[in-house]
Amino acid sequence: MFSLDGIRRIDELSLSGQRVFIRVDFNVPLEAGKITDDERIVRTIPTIKHAVEAGAKVVLASHLGRPKGGPTPEFSLEPCGARLSELTGYEVLLPDDCLGDAARKVISDLRKNQVVLLENLRFHPEEEKDDPGFAKELAELCDVYVNDAFGAAHRAHASVHALPLLKHVRGMGKLLEEELTSLARIVTAPEKPFVAVLGGAKVSDKIAVIEALLERCTAICIGGAMANTFLAAQGKDMKASRVEKDKLSLSRTLLEKAAAKGVEILLPVDVVTATSLDATSGRRTEVTLLTEGEMALDVGQKTTELFASRIAKAKTVFWNGPMGLFENAPFASGTFAVARALTESKAFTVVGGGDSAAAIRAAGEGIAEKISFISTGGGASLELLEGKKLPGVEALRGGMTEPV
Repeated sequence: MFSLDGIRRIDELSLSGQRVFIRVDFNVPLEAGKITDDERIVRTIPTIKHAVEAGAKVVLASHLGRPKGGPTPEFSLEPCGARLSELTGYEVLLPDDCLGDAARKVISDLRKNQVVLLENLRFHPEEEKDDPGFAKELAELCDVYVNDAFGAAHRAHASVHALPLLKHVRGMGKLLEEELTSLARIVTAPEKPFVAVLGGAKVSDKIAVIEALLERCTAICIGGAMANTFLAAQGKDMKASRVEKDKLSLSRTLLEKAAAKGVEILLPVDVVTATSLDATSGRRTEVTLLTEGEMALDVGQKTTELFASRIAKAKTVFWNGPMGLFENAPFASGTFAVARALTESKAFTVVGGGDSAAAIRAAGEGIAEKISFISTGGGASLELLEGKKLPGVEALRGGMTEPV
């Protein structure tokens, strides 16, 4: 079972006068250099403010996107620094590189209400390789290490894994603590009935989490394109819908396992179809009545009512993955209906990060505020649910509170 034993909270660390390296997750969506969703930045502010107010010299570090072969202007963290400054009033200094003399000098010269945001860690290939030499160079920039990047905690990368092991004083930030504490309620002893709602494109992405949930759940509602594969495994002709044909046998096995364990698997009974992903309208039909060329792009009203009825009876609900192509308005109603069902539930509700979190925010004003917890890390939350140990979390264990 997951435990926070041996992991220090930032409140327990001695920060005054120390150079504090805070690994944040500023991997935010950008369009034409503009941030379209600043949630990950907003959620780290309590940790940053705590360190600044404790008298630390704050050094922030993050990755952004997947730059290849070195510095790439479109993946600069400059927009993130500008947004953080707007939100906090701090002057955010951005050296050209996350290493070297320039970074050291900027950190050394920090004054009150200034913080440093190092340039994109992934401009160095050594970051993703968990390179000990790269981690050692980062370690020279700080005295204390704090991880507040749950979205990257499942990656064994240098700033997440190798670096904290080099610092005696290390711990978790407020966001990471909130993530782990909230998800632990699902991983360790979820109050039942426990209902999981899973969506997204591929069964293959969710195999391990489905198998883990079969040990804990009362019911699992499956939507999105991954539901097509389960429906096809039951013998339904899904026409042009996306189906993982190489996962049909596995899907049948998962359905059989669920039946043997008494876990109810709810699949769509109706869907919204079109002949193109760019269609401007859809047709609602039973799952047995698709016509040639049609593809299921959302779950239908009967299905959302079925899912909502199970959510209403639950005491714990976990949702990961949209019910359809919610980015296209004609195929968003199923996803948004599930979002509303969560807000109407009296259960402890957790939404995994990624597309699910984006869907909650797109579902309408006031929806997100009614969810018990929205994770900032889709991949990390799924791995935690699968029972895996997260490298970025395990590397924090055994730290000290005071510098040696």
